[in-house]
Amino acid sequence: MLFNDLFREKYRTILVKGSDEPEYLPANEPDGVAQVVFAHGYYASALHEISHWCIAGERRRALHDYGYWYCPDGRSPEQQRAFEQVEVKPQALEWLFSMAAGFRFHISLDNLSGDGAADESGFRSKVREQAGLYLSTGLPRRAGQFFDALTTFYGTTDTVLESWQQDARRIAPVSSALNTLRKIETV
Repeated sequence: MLFNDLFREKYRTILVKGSDEPEYLPANEPDGVAQVVFAHGYYASALHEISHWCIAGERRRALHDYGYWYCPDGRSPEQQRAFEQVEVKPQALEWLFSMAAGFRFHISLDNLSGDGAADESGFRSKVREQAGLYLSTGLPRRAGQFFDALTTFYGTTDTVLESWQQDARRIAPVSSALNTLRKIETV
């Protein structure tokens, strides 16, 4: 509702619940609407797909899945490094959107049947650094609009910065605490 209210008119884009795989479907006719499709009705999937949309420029928003090739779960170490590199900004935005909505964020390496992370602690640190940068210098315009709508709707405007500071230790702890975090998140 919040996404559609903000972006349907100006950007001719709506958020819709899908099934197995999330995807972005550009409008297929001049007066049509583009669709940000999230998987299985999962809230985290919706926030993640919105994050990708908020980053994509006008040219990319005219292409199916923004013109990116997606390599599914089971990636090689080289493919996983490439995945981690392009996922820093979307996951940083997803984290901020999650906090704005009072929802617990989980970093996603999205490679359960592959070799796992190429550099988990490095990836976590980069996502944390990017989220902090967004908070200090500002979010991309559409992301900022959505973030503001979430904080207003969920009443988190006054607490989101404090929540981020506390959550940053959970998402990207100092490397010596990473093994403890893995044990806790496994339970």
